[in-house]
Amino acid sequence: MSIKLIVGLGNPGNQYTDTRHNAGFWFVQRLADDFGISLSFDKKFHGQVGKGIIHGQEVRLLLPETFMNRSGQAVAPLAKFYNTTAEQILIAHDELDIAAGLIKLKTGGGHGGHNGLRDIVPHLGQEFHRLRIGIGRPAHSSQVSNFVLGKPPASEKTLIDNAIDCAIKTLPELMSGKFDQARNQINGFKP
Repeated sequence: MSIKLIVGLGNPGNQYTDTRHNAGFWFVQRLADDFGISLSFDKKFHGQVGKGIIHGQEVRLLLPETFMNRSGQAVAPLAKFYNTTAEQILIAHDELDIAAGLIKLKTGGGHGGHNGLRDIVPHLGQEFHRLRIGIGRPAHSSQVSNFVLGKPPASEKTLIDNAIDCAIKTLPELMSGKFDQARNQINGFKP
């Protein structure tokens, strides 16, 4: 089944633009730039929405303008309006449990403590695809909030950008529903 909706998770506002928690935004913004898809605010979907063609497939892009823990309020109405099933949705998000510079593609599963996914699962179920963009983890769990809302140093940002490049290269497989092939390329990526 091909991908019809790609969502990047993050927090709106200039103060969050360069923070690790916005890695999903970085991926979708890169898609918009690379494929000439303009994003504009649509209040009924609570986010920046665009439509375009990526590798022969019509797709919608969404950057929720809700805060991270309310992401489902943007994703669910758009998916419902366009009759998009969970299996046709790719959600890109930051992932603490993966080192910066690594990236993983996963289908289904729980929210893993990610507040954006936690809010989406009750609306969509669990069978959407996740592009898990590694940001690493701080030394102590008490530092997680400041870590995800902090800006990565330039060297770390370069690693994350390289991982996003890897995901961009697998778009022909992702868009056409060849998830096993895409997963092998993405999950095998070495920085």
